[in-house]
Amino acid sequence: MSKDVIVTQNISKTYGKPPLQVYALRETNLQIKQGDYIAIIGPSGSGKSTLMNLLGCLDKPTSGNIIIDGSDVSTLNENELARIRREKIGFIFQKYNLIPTLNALENVELSMGFAGVDSQTRTKKAKQLLEMVELTKRMTHKPSEMSGGEQQRVAIARALANNPSIILADEPTGNVDTKSGDNIMRILEEVNKKGETIIVVTHNMAIAQRAKRVLRIQDGEVKEEHV
Repeated sequence: MSKDVIVTQNISKTYGKPPLQVYALRETNLQIKQGDYIAIIGPSGSGKSTLMNLLGCLDKPTSGNIIIDGSDVSTLNENELARIRREKIGFIFQKYNLIPTLNALENVELSMGFAGVDSQTRTKKAKQLLEMVELTKRMTHKPSEMSGGEQQRVAIARALANNPSIILADEPTGNVDTKSGDNIMRILEEVNKKGETIIVVTHNMAIAQRAKRVLRIQDGEVKEEHV
């Protein structure tokens, strides 16, 4: 049986103080298992990004607990959270967030450098990952010299560089054409088949329907839908 990689226990996120307090996320209990492929859907302002930031240890809940691989991250300091993000979570953003002055190979190598991987090993690994996302001929190109779809594939390779158990993708097809978007989702599905947990935030129902589980957020409340 697959183990739980993320468990949330009554997590909430609020902003402001009563009587002007706003609930971005209301008491939410989730069990996410190794190898899950989850889509998070909902209208703008519903709490999708809030939930993603909490699951990615980019923010802390106002109340409740988040357990990642058995560790309660709600109690960790910023250095400890940075280690969790570096070792266990790979991020893919809608706007790619590549370093414009670095080429594709260097962008993928960067996170491994922060993790203390030696130069020879990280170059070899970065080349393998770029080959996996079919960018062998674009390794020396900078982001400005690549299409949106190519940049997003570099971002996927970068997200996989430190062998994370969890991939968080925030609107990964939002800035690319339909063909590129389909290629990006195919790559994520192949990664999922290897046992990694994929969590995708999307407005696109066609993308959401490719997932194994769909979570809908409305006014800060999370409900699971049958695919």
